[in-house]
Amino acid sequence: MSRTRWRLGLSATALLTATAVLPAPAHAEDVTDYTITVDPAAQGAAIDDTMYGVFFEDINRAADGGLYAELVQNRSFEYSTADNASYTPLTSWSVTGAAEAVNDSGRLNERNRTYLSLGAGSSVTNAGYNTGIRVEQGKKYDFSVWARAEGGTTLTVTLKDAAGTLATARQVAVKGGWARYRATFTATRTSNRGRLAVAATNAAALDMVSLFPRDTYKNQPNGLRKDLAEKIEALRPGFLRFPGGCLVNTGSMEDYSEASGWQRERSYQWKDTIGPVEQRATNANFWGYNQSYGLGYYEYFRFAEDIGAMPLPVVPALVTGCGQNKATDDEALLKRHIQDTLDLIEFANGPATSTWGKVRARMGHPRPFHLTHIGVGNEENLPHEFYARFQKFRAAIEAKYPEITVVSNSGPDDSGTTFETAWKLNREGGVDMVDEHYYNSPQWFLQNNDRYDSYDRNGPKVFLGEYASQGNAWKNALAEAAYMTGLERNADVVKLASYAPLLANEDYVQWRPDMIWFNNRASWGSANYEVQKLFMNNVGDRVVPSRATGTPSVSGPITGAIGLSTWATSAAYDDVKVTAADGSTLLSDDFSDGAARWKQVGGGSWSVQDGQYVQTDAAAENTLVTAGDPAWKDYDLHVKATKKSGKEGFLVAFGVKDTGNYYWWNLGGWNNTQSAVEQASDGGKSTVISKAGSIETGRAYDIDIKVRGRQVTLYLDGQEWGRFTDDKPAEPFRQVVTRDARTGELIVKVVNAQDTAARTAIDLGGAEVASRARVTTLAADQDAVNTETDTPVTPVSSTFSGVADTFTYTFPANSVTFLRIPRR
Repeated sequence: MSRTRWRLGLSATALLTATAVLPAPAHAEDVTDYTITVDPAAQGAAIDDTMYGVFFEDINRAADGGLYAELVQNRSFEYSTADNASYTPLTSWSVTGAAEAVNDSGRLNERNRTYLSLGAGSSVTNAGYNTGIRVEQGKKYDFSVWARAEGGTTLTVTLKDAAGTLATARQVAVKGGWARYRATFTATRTSNRGRLAVAATNAAALDMVSLFPRDTYKNQPNGLRKDLAEKIEALRPGFLRFPGGCLVNTGSMEDYSEASGWQRERSYQWKDTIGPVEQRATNANFWGYNQSYGLGYYEYFRFAEDIGAMPLPVVPALVTGCGQNKATDDEALLKRHIQDTLDLIEFANGPATSTWGKVRARMGHPRPFHLTHIGVGNEENLPHEFYARFQKFRAAIEAKYPEITVVSNSGPDDSGTTFETAWKLNREGGVDMVDEHYYNSPQWFLQNNDRYDSYDRNGPKVFLGEYASQGNAWKNALAEAAYMTGLERNADVVKLASYAPLLANEDYVQWRPDMIWFNNRASWGSANYEVQKLFMNNVGDRVVPSRATGTPSVSGPITGAIGLSTWATSAAYDDVKVTAADGSTLLSDDFSDGAARWKQVGGGSWSVQDGQYVQTDAAAENTLVTAGDPAWKDYDLHVKATKKSGKEGFLVAFGVKDTGNYYWWNLGGWNNTQSAVEQASDGGKSTVISKAGSIETGRAYDIDIKVRGRQVTLYLDGQEWGRFTDDKPAEPFRQVVTRDARTGELIVKVVNAQDTAARTAIDLGGAEVASRARVTTLAADQDAVNTETDTPVTPVSSTFSGVADTFTYTFPANSVTFLRIPRR
């Protein structure tokens, strides 16, 4: 996600915005004192125009029913039970009379295989997405359909809801073979529950039944939903990474055939997504639904250009990720994918006379899209297998297109065996850029502001392609803002960064958190969106070195009860014993007298069977049961665990304060591919330590966990598995200072992620500055969440007239504040 253009700051209009009242400390004791010292004579890292961008993946119905403006669901009758057990070719359609989905030689084309045979006097009605088809009074909607009626028929097309018609009906005369027919509606009422109905006087065949709002983003045909596209544009992103994500490198990598002998891959293929929309494939989506590919590679490139963002496509490396962990040995298939990637670059950059440049030109864009970066692979858990294939992609790309930066990756986590192995291979191979992904708790982000301080300045650059704190409350956005100050401070290493995921339809959510939420009638930015927007619109061109005092903290020992759990697995536990450091017994339970000491706080089905405590539901996730005292400290925990069935292993918890705050040793997690200690903090999890490994079904394991102060040592079958010390402070006060070369302004960015105000003495080190600064503040209660009807996290613009070489500014509790200080 990259581009040139954004760094201006607040407009004059924004400065005139009514200023809201910010939270203020009620008492003197509600203020913590800090200092910030700036060194304007020193030179920090240069910040590229492409520093911050956006990552689009078709998850949470982000494309069909979302950014892609098509209002009809399953418009081509291609939904299939083979893709989703609940789907049929008539999903989202209702029939009156006689109608049948047909797949025979009379089809529209080889990629659009299923069509609807509609009987005389019959009709079909489409329900759209969410509550129905959204139309607004006075606005135009463009209908189209591919139809065939050898004997001729009249189609009557209506827009209606339960209260009646929403527009004047249209009649379309159809005769002969397949052809496209069009009509336009003007809505007479506003409704969120519209239905599109098509009725035929005589028998007809229908396909690609479509309804688009005329008012799409930039009024483009086959266009984007305006409000969503404009919210993304308002971020002024430097790059657009697409089309995923897990959907890029998952699904079958083998061809499959139907009775007709037709073959294609069920993984994402960019060539399936271009050309006339009626000739594009519909395919299964990794996230559990079908995608029409109406929003395809051409539209992605066009959107990137429209918002001034660098296009950054990601192609599969023929090693699956996201828990699938398979690598193809089909050399011919690998060569074809490599050639497809070369063809993609030609499609983006080739002259209109080239083979694939000609395709782009025919679609309406004779000029190149100026592709400079391309990602190969996504979150592969098999680093050696991935890197061997990545090298082949890179060699082929660099041989033909040496100007293209080929981006590798480091797997799905911020640390662990896969991460370390992948980085080692990438460093040794001289890779230009490595894509890191991680989703962690707010505490992790507050603890790891210095993550990139120690990265090799001469090694591969970092593309932080996916990151987020695990939630959409203001406390999550505050933690991300604090972390972003560290990204900017290390802009010589971190060249690209994008929050993920970008979009979520509130009625079709596969993943949380998400930046922009929507339904069929409205969209709204999360608290995280407001942080991203503030940073992305006020980046600056270079870091001005600065330092700040920290927050005094006192960290006691790890305390908490113990717990047992499973995840998509049935397991049995026995011989639980907790011993204090002095040797006294805190808990001993062999379950001979039942399980009265245990409290079930998760799901699943627990019972005592044959002297063991057994969780029998192999589909249930997070089945936590707890025992003991939350005040326990300095203890040894022993338990015997046996996997009985299921996908994973078992989880043993310690330091359990409550259901949202604990540690657990996850043995055989991630589809039984690795083990890790995870820390839950306010419901969000982060990985403390991890290793590859699996758990055998039917084997009894001895698990021992030794807790001393803040150090934990873990033993598996009597052998030390690992150890860690959790003593890193979660610093709530962070800052970074940058300079805008165009305006000469210093931009002082301060995050105060705590419930007390931060009274701060700021020393600008002799910089020649004006006395008046423009200020943008985000402040709210930590648990505040933006919704469709309430947006407590909203930027407030103001001015501050007390700027001097040294001055004091009080940053509100739980706030992100940017001061743009002009030079004198």
